[in-house]
This record gives sequence, C-alpha cells and structure tokens, in this order.
Amino acid sequence: MTFQPRGFDFLKDVDVRLTVELGRTAMKLKDVLSLTEESVVMLDRLTDELLDVMVNGKLIARGEVVAQGDRFGLRIVELLGTEPDAVVPAIAAPKRAAKGDAA
Repeated sequence: MTFQPRGFDFLKDVDVRLTVELGRTAMKLKDVLSLTEESVVMLDRLTDELLDVMVNGKLIARGEVVAQGDRFGLRIVELLGTEPDAVVPAIAAPKRAAKGDAA
C-alpha cells in the first residue's frame, strides 16, 4: 500500500498557534514585581501601527483590531511575502555527479 498525499492537503488539519502581538517592552524585574491592578505599561508600538500576526512564532501577516459585539477580532491588512515584486528564493537541488566526475 502506497500513501501519496495530494500537495499539502494532508497538512491542513495540523494545529498551529496563532498569536497577535500588540507590542513589547523591556522592564527590570523589580518593576514587574511592583505592578498593581491600576498600573499602565507602555509598549513600543504606536496606536495607529498594525499588529503582528504570527503562526508558531513566525511573522506571517499584519492586521488591525476590530470590535464585533462584545468581542475583539483582527482584520488582516497585509500578508507577508505576497507582494507582487517579492522574490521567493528557490531551493536548489544538489547536483548529481555524472559518470566519471570526481566526487
């Protein structure tokens, strides 16, 4: 019996972790330990900047927060690597030595 998947269809049901990053900051541990319920932590991102969308830690898109009812959502604004001018480097197959070639 031979298993021959059609393209990448067999990967479509693999679970991945999608993360949306609002921003980052660096803090000393003493400052983290002094946080209270009313503390404000300033992040490195401006209010009008797009948010990073990552799959398993790899940046794949950028988006913006939307509200739908009483829940937050994300509108994808930009998919990375899909620009018309983007060149995706091809992986070169290793050359095979012809008969008589030195290895």
